[in-house]
Amino acid sequence: MKQELDMSITSRLPALDDATASPEQRRVLDAILRGPRGNLDGPFLAWIHSPELADHAQRLGAFCRYGTRLELRLTELAILFTASWWQSQAEWQIHEPIAREAGVSASLIEALQEGLTEDQEPDCERDDEALVVRLGRSLYTTRRVSEALYAEAVEAFGEPAVVELIGVFGYYALVAMTLNVFEVRRGDGPLPFTEPPTPG
Repeated sequence: MKQELDMSITSRLPALDDATASPEQRRVLDAILRGPRGNLDGPFLAWIHSPELADHAQRLGAFCRYGTRLELRLTELAILFTASWWQSQAEWQIHEPIAREAGVSASLIEALQEGLTEDQEPDCERDDEALVVRLGRSLYTTRRVSEALYAEAVEAFGEPAVVELIGVFGYYALVAMTLNVFEVRRGDGPLPFTEPPTPG
């Protein structure tokens, strides 16, 4: 386990290693490493300080990332939208290259990183991408989705996939909050977002 935990991830939490990990932490870490991720990137080195939370969250996250009816391109777009909204450094660092490889255009990625205003329509090459962006903006800005937008999403994706897409937004908001609170960083390169002033 020690080799797996020696990653280019830093946070404000104490490091975990073989000498300090409890049996329950070891069990959850092993489950994460054996799962579809195969690594401990992102929020897991924070969540593992509560192995019960880590256990439930990693199973939900595996479904949201790998098991929904959505194309990977749309899942990763929803994740990047969330990372941009929350200005989550590590979430963006981890998912930006995955989104790019999955087919999200460079221009849309750039627009999300720069930040979208409430009335700005980003350059989406596909209608389904524009719909994901509109759903994310409505959900995060108004905390609701209108009847018209909901009907459009159901027609485009089907109701089960809309349920799953909202789950993706919600799960990755939890990830973003975790990464922000515990100041999780990946590597020592430049950060994708300007850090806001620290609250007093």
